[in-house]
Amino acid sequence: MNSTHSGAAIDGAIQADVVIVGAGPCGLFQIFELGLLGIHAHIIDSLNHPGGQCSELYPEKPIYDIPALPICGAQELIDRLLAQTKPFNAQYHLGQEVTELNVLEDQTFLLRTSQDTRFHTRTVIIAGGLGSFQPRRLGAERSEQFEGTHVHYKVKSAADFTNQRLVIFGGGDSALDWTLEFAGKARSVTLVHRRPEFRAAPASVAKMRDLAATGSIRYIEAMPHSILGEDDRFGGVRIKKTDGEVEDLECDQVMAFFGLHPKLGPIADWGLNIDKRAILVDTEKFQTSTPGIFAIGDINTYPGKKKLILSGFHEAALAAFAVAAVLNPTKKVALQYTTTSPIMHRRLGVATPPRPAAGEG
Repeated sequence: MNSTHSGAAIDGAIQADVVIVGAGPCGLFQIFELGLLGIHAHIIDSLNHPGGQCSELYPEKPIYDIPALPICGAQELIDRLLAQTKPFNAQYHLGQEVTELNVLEDQTFLLRTSQDTRFHTRTVIIAGGLGSFQPRRLGAERSEQFEGTHVHYKVKSAADFTNQRLVIFGGGDSALDWTLEFAGKARSVTLVHRRPEFRAAPASVAKMRDLAATGSIRYIEAMPHSILGEDDRFGGVRIKKTDGEVEDLECDQVMAFFGLHPKLGPIADWGLNIDKRAILVDTEKFQTSTPGIFAIGDINTYPGKKKLILSGFHEAALAAFAVAAVLNPTKKVALQYTTTSPIMHRRLGVATPPRPAAGEG
């Protein structure tokens, strides 16, 4: 889509029609939806690689609710999305966080990042997932000393943990998923949770209890207390049970899945209407309280909101049409189908199939 800024260019700032904040699955699919409409995107992410939580926290975790993909690994999904966006040559600006967003007099926006990169853009799409996030720490004495070597908050490669003695803390889906995954693959698996109630899927909890009943894994209700071993030597973890008894668990690796501590970070200071750490949007355009700024994926909220990747994909499609309307307010954006539209085929870089001759097909 050919368009120009309504206001004067700002010296030193990258000129853009749209800037996407967040390169998780929804931000990547947003590139694709904008590209179908002929809109070139810049995309910013605080991580050094695209993929968001899918790549950073659970790259090998299976996802079962992506349409037409009965099972898809989280990193595999990111790889597929990146391949899908290739025809549109989005410009990535990774390893930097958007620290400032200012609305200019002509209703365009000036963004500044932690690396002092500036963008002058006509529209902004926030696809920041949970915002900036950090895993909740183990909270055991000396645990910080061994983070990344023996204490882990994510699994980048399951192969690193096979044939190891594992202690897994947590009661949510991640803790249960990895407990089930490593049962029979690790030398031993002990799941530690502070209470009998779980936040994980009931089917996963039932499978875990069956494994514990047969002795395939061990399950203990307790809290982390301290790391075993002297000086730089890791020996395992000491836990404190609900009855006050202390037990030492010798192990090779500790994995803690207490969830993320989400923070909107600088986004909270951008003057947008926010409800419970989520950005309020409408359901026609997924526009925020500031015209020209949109929000998709887990970072937004509206009546009936479901935090699912597939919901974020739907939001990205409608947000793309809304951005197109802002960039060319006098031009109606027609809905075209990728199966039949020559314009879509050109943008995708695929050949248009010949029309069947009269009497054929």
